[in-house]
Amino acid sequence: MALRNRPQSLSKAERLRRKEDFSRVFRRGKRLNLKGLTLVLTPNDLSYSRLGLSVSRKVGNAVKRNRVKRLIRELFRKNKDKFPKGYDIVFIPRKGFSTLKLNDLEGQMFRVLKRSRGK
Repeated sequence: MALRNRPQSLSKAERLRRKEDFSRVFRRGKRLNLKGLTLVLTPNDLSYSRLGLSVSRKVGNAVKRNRVKRLIRELFRKNKDKFPKGYDIVFIPRKGFSTLKLNDLEGQMFRVLKRSRGK
């Protein structure tokens, strides 16, 4: 599926939606642990990266979980060019995620991603 030339949008093609895709990422993926967040990455044989979200009830009630999902989607959408191309990336926020500042999280996440690519 071809992506539209809209770098500031998040198309359906850029989202993980099928159970099989999530299972593959969790089974084969490399885990990167951050404060309040875990990233799981695995190559996807595409020219672009895809975003997946796995937000458990431990994060909070439905309102808090939906806010966390909106924040992560926005973070991914605005920084698509900084994520490695050709990967499926699943974000797993943990209990303390909502206390983090978005700028701190963003800086920490890209340092970890850069370090993991260097290995």
